[in-house]
Amino acid sequence: MSDCIQLVQKLAEEHRLTLAEYETLLRERSDALAAALREQAVRVRQAIYGNAVFTRGLIEISSYCKNNCFYCGIRAGNPKAERYRLTPEEILECCREGWTLGFRTFVLQGGEDPFFTDEVLCPLLRQIKQEFPDCAITLSLGERSRNSYQALFDAGADRYLLRHETADKEHYAQLHPASLSWEHRMACLTTLKEIGYQVGCGFMVGSPGQTERELAKDLKFVETFRPAMCGIGPFIPHRDTPFAEQSGGSVELTCYLLSILRLMQPNLLLPATTALGTLDPIGREKGVLAGANVVMPNLSPVSVRKKYALYDNKICTGEESAQCRGCLERRMQTIGYSLVTDRGDPKQI
Repeated sequence: MSDCIQLVQKLAEEHRLTLAEYETLLRERSDALAAALREQAVRVRQAIYGNAVFTRGLIEISSYCKNNCFYCGIRAGNPKAERYRLTPEEILECCREGWTLGFRTFVLQGGEDPFFTDEVLCPLLRQIKQEFPDCAITLSLGERSRNSYQALFDAGADRYLLRHETADKEHYAQLHPASLSWEHRMACLTTLKEIGYQVGCGFMVGSPGQTERELAKDLKFVETFRPAMCGIGPFIPHRDTPFAEQSGGSVELTCYLLSILRLMQPNLLLPATTALGTLDPIGREKGVLAGANVVMPNLSPVSVRKKYALYDNKICTGEESAQCRGCLERRMQTIGYSLVTDRGDPKQI
C-alpha cells in the first residue's frame, strides 16, 4: 500500500508514470487508494477550475451508422435499431433552446452517417456560429478524411471528440470489425490535433477483453497525447450486439481512473458521463467528486432520445436532459459545486 501511495504522490508531482506503474495502481486498487487519489485529484482540480462544472448541450443528430462496432446498439448490423436523422433546422432549434437555457457549448454527436457530408455540415456550422458567436461547437462524428476535418474546422467547429476506445491494437480488433483499423483511428486523432481542434479522446472502462494491462496502455496514451478533453465511461452492454451477455464496467473503477487522469493532466476537461448516471443514480456526482468537471445534458428532441441507444437502459428523461438544467444544478450544489454559463475551454497552465 505504501508503495502505491508513493505512486500517487509521484503522479501528482510529475504528472506521469511508467506503463508498469500505471498497471500497479490498477492491479492494487483499493478503497484506501481510491480515497488518496480522489483527495489529490480534487485538490488539483479546484486549484485550476475551482468548484465550476462546465455544461455541454448534447445534440444526438443521427442514429444511422455505416460501421458495425461489436459493442454499439446503433451498429449497422442491428436491424432492431430505431433510425432517425435530424434536419439542419431541427439542430438549429436545439441550439436556440440550449442558448436560452444557458449552454455555451453545443456537442453534435452521431453515428457515421453518410448523409452528413461537408456540404450539409459546413453551412450548418456557419449558421450556428453566426447566431451564437459566444458559443463553442464540438463535433463527435467519427472518422473522416483530413480534408473533411479541415473544412469543418474552417466552418466553425472548435472541438472534436473521437474516442480511441482502446490503446491496444489487439484489443481494438476484438471490439471492431476488420473494416476498422486501430492505426486509422490513431491517425485521425493526430490529424485533428494538427489542424488545430481542441481534441478529445477516450475509452470504455470494463469493455470485453480488457485487463489492467490494456487500461494502463490507455492511461499512457492519454498522458503522451495530451488531449484537451478525455471522455471515459463504464461499458454497458446492449441486448442486440455480440456482447449482449458480457458484464459491464463499474462506476467505482471509472471514478478511480478519473482521479488518475486528473493528476496526470491537471487542466484536462473530464466529463462525468451519462453512463455513470445510468449505472448509479448519483454516478455523475461521484464522477465530479473524483475529479471530473464537465456534464453533458441532452438537448436532443425528446422524441428521438430513446432511439440513440448506444447501450441498454440509457437514461433519457429527467436531470440528464438540458430542459432540467436547474435540477442538475441543484444536484451539483448538494456536493459543493456549481454549473457555470461558460464555453468551458481548458485553462492554460
